Amino acid sequence: MKYYDKLIFELSREGRTGYSLPKASASAAIPAELSRESALPLPEVSEVDVVRHYTNLSQMNFGVDTGFYPLGSCTMKYNPKINEEIANMAAFGGLHPLDDQLPGVDMVYDEMDKALAAITGMKHFTFKPCAGAHGELTGLMIMKQYHQNRGDLARTKVIVPDSAHGTNPASAAVCGFDIVEVKSNAAGLVDVEDLKPLLGPEIAGIMMTNPNTLGLFEKDIKEIAALVHECGGLLYYDGANMNPLLGMVRPGDMGFDIMHLNLHKTFSTPHGGGGPGSGPVGVCERLAHLLPADIQNRVPAIPGEEKVGSVSGFHGNFGIILRAYTYILMLGRENVKMAGKLATLGANYIKESLKDAYKLPIPTVCKHEFVFDGLIDDGSATGKPGATTLDVAKRLLDFGFHAPTIYFPLLFHQALMIEPTETESKETLDEFIDVMHKIAAEAAQDPDILHSAPHSAPISRPDETTAARKPVLKYQDETE
Repeated sequence: MKYYDKLIFELSREGRTGYSLPKASASAAIPAELSRESALPLPEVSEVDVVRHYTNLSQMNFGVDTGFYPLGSCTMKYNPKINEEIANMAAFGGLHPLDDQLPGVDMVYDEMDKALAAITGMKHFTFKPCAGAHGELTGLMIMKQYHQNRGDLARTKVIVPDSAHGTNPASAAVCGFDIVEVKSNAAGLVDVEDLKPLLGPEIAGIMMTNPNTLGLFEKDIKEIAALVHECGGLLYYDGANMNPLLGMVRPGDMGFDIMHLNLHKTFSTPHGGGGPGSGPVGVCERLAHLLPADIQNRVPAIPGEEKVGSVSGFHGNFGIILRAYTYILMLGRENVKMAGKLATLGANYIKESLKDAYKLPIPTVCKHEFVFDGLIDDGSATGKPGATTLDVAKRLLDFGFHAPTIYFPLLFHQALMIEPTETESKETLDEFIDVMHKIAAEAAQDPDILHSAPHSAPISRPDETTAARKPVLKYQDETE
């Protein structure tokens, strides 16, 4: 029997017990309207059944500790185990979120503020935002507060590139801004000529990622910064793609005024799975007094100018910040820049090795990630439906690799976005390249192999749209 083939309820057998508690010696009066009318229908299973069931389920999950995870845009970095050891030390592991004014905790926040300021070129950071999108919203609130303090209430629009992460326009809209899209040029960069007529007294700022979502460095960033500042706007930096710039280039030096960092992307804290995140927001010196009040109150308010209000009940997810602090100390000033160099080297190595089999819409040097636009030969010449990017992604699962990001960015119809990160060995990259070539050959000769993939996974191709829109989250006993 495969223990993951059934739900824990389906393993239940009447009378089986895995663990028992003594009878309660005290009882509490529960209001009748809150009391159950019947016993809670919990599964009755032995301890060994529970252990095997959940152990098998855990082995079905894919992560950076189990294999290559080239998920473009998400920067799925390996998390050094020293991070976990420090975060789980007795002195830290048992802290309550309100213990953030203890001297040692206060020191970590202060040292992280200095470290991130040095790495990014910003003046100060707030650690209150609990995730990247939360950081975006906080940064946009700072942008809005800046204009409101100056009485410039006409600035109601934010410019967003057509290649941006989806959270950028979403966060701006949540903050009450109208969205103005700026187009990319043939090189995949912000079209400066398209930007110029969009600028005016109603523009609050522009949100950009650099390198952008195609993994390309925005070489005109200084001109863009000058144009936006000249019209009275601010520049917001989405730190999702900060990894290749570590120790090399700073957003503050490019002209950005506000930014957030995804600690789980750039500084190797746990990523995904619904766990705690951290999206600290940094600002330039002229905006530092607008940051939400923090434990150090490093920057006092300016009389007559309002700060941004509270964005979180606590001062940040300390365990995640501590892991990032450990990572920075482990690398040190002299080694932090190697992360970006190696990530860039790995991405270009894969790109150049596979461009004979996959369409490369922008044949130039990339940074940490790049985008293919599907297969060069998808097998349609065989008279069968051609293999798609989804087919390639599904087939990769049969070879033990997590699929890259697919169908994003939206600039390319069959987008396949690959990001190797800096810790992957050349042997791992070579194995991935070999498998991608093998899949390309299968597509050209018999695309049906890809159409029916994956062949070795516990499930093949569920109806993902229905699962997302109509999830079944509650077990229903068919005998009821």
